[in-house]
Amino acid sequence: MLSAGVIAWIGAVFLAAGFVKGVVGMGLPTVAMGLLAVTMPPAQAAALLLIPSLVTNLWQLLTGPSFGGLCKRLWTMMAGVVLGTVTGAGLLTGAHTGVASAGLGVALVLYAILGLAKAGFTTPARHEALMSPLVGMATGMVTGATGVFVIPAVPYLQSLRLEKEDLIQALGLSFTVSTTALAIGLFRT
Repeated sequence: MLSAGVIAWIGAVFLAAGFVKGVVGMGLPTVAMGLLAVTMPPAQAAALLLIPSLVTNLWQLLTGPSFGGLCKRLWTMMAGVVLGTVTGAGLLTGAHTGVASAGLGVALVLYAILGLAKAGFTTPARHEALMSPLVGMATGMVTGATGVFVIPAVPYLQSLRLEKEDLIQALGLSFTVSTTALAIGLFRT
């Protein structure tokens, strides 16, 4: 049973993470995993994230203008996310939780550095067919091992130079698939 203090902490974390998601359009899992992992194992934090993350990401996905087109364009990336996440979920829940905690820290620091450096690149359309499944698989492995699904998916999706509304919807698609795959991976392990 959780103490009142832990429940209050969880509530405060989700309030802060929800605020970030509302302002920026992403970040609920990243903020929540980083803060929750201070007081609990990463697998437990990831399990707490599943429903709030799924609901907010589905909302983001289904309110955009290009659902079908983005699914067609990004399906190989999404397949890689599922495969990588389900394969890597054992790291988050198994005997290697210390590795998962360290990996979470590395992923969050890397994401912060990329954001602060405003490191951007463009993926030419001719390279998308090769890059999408590789980025998906890498994102899935990071998701399965840490519960965070922004690296390398977000920089890659930004590199596609999508229109603003399409980028927001593509992020919703990626995050929804990642959340669902993480739920499957956690359930399996």
